[in-house]
Amino acid sequence: MKAKIRKIATFLEETQREMDRAISPPARRAAAVAVIENPCTGKYVEDLSELMAIGEELGELLTSRAVAALGIPGPSAESYGKAAAVGENGELEHAAAILHPKLGTPVRRVLGKGAALIPSSKKRGGMGVVLDIPLGHKDAAFVRSHFDGMEVRINDAPRANEIMVAIAVTDSGRPLARVGGLTKDQIKGEDGLR
Repeated sequence: MKAKIRKIATFLEETQREMDRAISPPARRAAAVAVIENPCTGKYVEDLSELMAIGEELGELLTSRAVAALGIPGPSAESYGKAAAVGENGELEHAAAILHPKLGTPVRRVLGKGAALIPSSKKRGGMGVVLDIPLGHKDAAFVRSHFDGMEVRINDAPRANEIMVAIAVTDSGRPLARVGGLTKDQIKGEDGLR
């Protein structure tokens, strides 16, 4: 593995009640986060292909762990998202190199599909920074019930020379979603939009 991983953390969130109403089955989302050494820290690097290769590795590893935390087969996941935070000696382009060119293919392979773009966020921060992971339906971006997000943090990451990389998946949309739009049962899954 090209990534030098210091730590992996997995988070599982389950909403059982919302506005004093039972959510049955509970709405669940999981995130897997790797804390890795940034090989480009503290210097300008023109060719970021090393980070792109790391993204490809982490896509499969983190998606598999998040799906396992939900206890469902990959194709049963409904939403996904990705995020990265670089430490103070990194640049946002390091996060972009990990998240964009190659990470998506292994995520979709683990999930069995994923026609929609994977929502993403990137930021720079110090230890304990909150990582905001946007979520959207994996096969149809216009499914409003799945516009969501998940926050995670690791108290000792990212250090100045590290990057936190996260993948989140869900087994449902938001609890009590009712703002209209395309519904799950109307998805065609052909163009990633509807």
